[in-house]
Amino acid sequence: MYVYDKYDHQIVKERVNQFREQTRRYLAGELTDPEFLPLRLQNGLYIQRYAPMLRIAVPYGLLSSTQVRKLAEITRKYDKGYAHISTRTNVQLNWPDLEDVPEILAELATVQMHSIQTSGNCIRNTTTDQFAGVAKDELVDPRPWCEIIRQWSTFHPEFVRLPRKFKIAINGAVSDRAAIGVHDIGLEAVKNAEGELGFRVAVGGGLGRTPIVGSFINEFLPWKHLLTYLEAILRVYNRYGRRDNKFKARIKILVKALTPEVFAERVDAEWEYLKDGPSTLTDEEVQRVAQYFVDPAYKALEDQDEALRQLDAEHPGFARWRERNVVAHKKPGYAAVTLSLKSTGVAPGDVTDKQLDMIADLADRYSFGEVRNSHEQNMILADVEQSRLFELWHELRELGVATPNIGLLTDIICCPGGDFCSLANAKSIPIAEAIQRRFDDLDYLFDIGDLDLNISGCMNACGHHHVGHIGILGVDKKGAEFYQVSIGGSSGRDTTLGQILGPSFAQDDMPDVIEKIIGVYVEQRNEDEQFLDTFRRIGIDPFKERVYAANH
Repeated sequence: MYVYDKYDHQIVKERVNQFREQTRRYLAGELTDPEFLPLRLQNGLYIQRYAPMLRIAVPYGLLSSTQVRKLAEITRKYDKGYAHISTRTNVQLNWPDLEDVPEILAELATVQMHSIQTSGNCIRNTTTDQFAGVAKDELVDPRPWCEIIRQWSTFHPEFVRLPRKFKIAINGAVSDRAAIGVHDIGLEAVKNAEGELGFRVAVGGGLGRTPIVGSFINEFLPWKHLLTYLEAILRVYNRYGRRDNKFKARIKILVKALTPEVFAERVDAEWEYLKDGPSTLTDEEVQRVAQYFVDPAYKALEDQDEALRQLDAEHPGFARWRERNVVAHKKPGYAAVTLSLKSTGVAPGDVTDKQLDMIADLADRYSFGEVRNSHEQNMILADVEQSRLFELWHELRELGVATPNIGLLTDIICCPGGDFCSLANAKSIPIAEAIQRRFDDLDYLFDIGDLDLNISGCMNACGHHHVGHIGILGVDKKGAEFYQVSIGGSSGRDTTLGQILGPSFAQDDMPDVIEKIIGVYVEQRNEDEQFLDTFRRIGIDPFKERVYAANH
């Protein structure tokens, strides 16, 4: 993983000292709330419903065991003993005291971490596939390209005050696990007929109040032009993006208003001034970054298929866990393991200080001291020897992160909602728990199969409800909390936005509503057909009829 050089250390140290003084002045009454607002946002600090919330940057989801231990220590010392994994793979603290935030940032700096540009109208954390570098279907490791973008975009003077926040994702594999279709810029690594590496470039994707799937405006951008082309896109957005209405300020609104074709023309015109300029990438620069993402010291192993099948037969619980939480690795004899942060009764994405300490220890013993966060709000040990999976499973069960539900209905993506967020219209966490309890039968979950259920507490869509196979949105109806349901969304290579089922439901109705939707699927599916396949075949009407017939 990337290691700070002297410039990184200096930048972060100076930012910590700067914010320490800004916080002192604010607490002393020398800065007003409006004056302090942009300063705290530049450092990932929000004022939420009950307390400040600090968002800590985890570039492309990658953490060392040392960093995980520091996060555990910080949550014990400055928070309530737990942290939250966000859908941008960052880490959020929900209960720090304002006066402690400079100290938290200083401690983070000791392990090469910060919270710079995790909020505000700037380029946020670039995200990618949680299995980057180890996936069997990978064309190219996207992590060096994420790091190149991070270094280019952090403190870029032109792009620290964009019309609105800006999100970039990169996919380097056959399967799209990075959800590039719903990002302001989505990049897909490709190779041309000559075998040369480049990127397909999509713009104008995003969720929120106006969900839109991004449009590809460049089918093959040679890798050396990556930064100059991104710069051209951002310059066009900076110039023409709306600043008079924050609800219409995202780049997706501009692309839609101009049409993708016209937007692409303006980008090409701007690119003429930038192409082959100082930001053009060289082999030397790419190799400088790529050297931090070489393979660890893998052993020469053979796949343990037969031994694992024997263990599956003897231990059904292990077989279930291996089916859902373990994925194939590019190296023989290894596997990538997802630690489920979705056990029933725990807010999705939450992890305690004790769990973080233990996960750091497990990373050292099983996975070369490295941990990943996923945008599905789970954690991953990416380089586990297959011969040690059974041993690891036992330890993960003791730790409470071995629920075999990855990709199933109870593996819910969920924003903090009204329990924490001052923007939320409704609570998210109680809805997630009620649904998890209703579908706590693992046999039934496995029978239902792959199903993404996403919950957002408001139209900002931090829970990505638009692209859930089933999406739930909290809405306000005359001061009461209600929930709107959509069906048929997808964030993969076939990115689609869900269709709204109909009028919203009361909180207590939600488990019944989800159960009726699942009932239609189970009755209507063909053999080996997943939920999304069945929905696309039969349409929304059978689901609508079942749900509303029982409610009227």
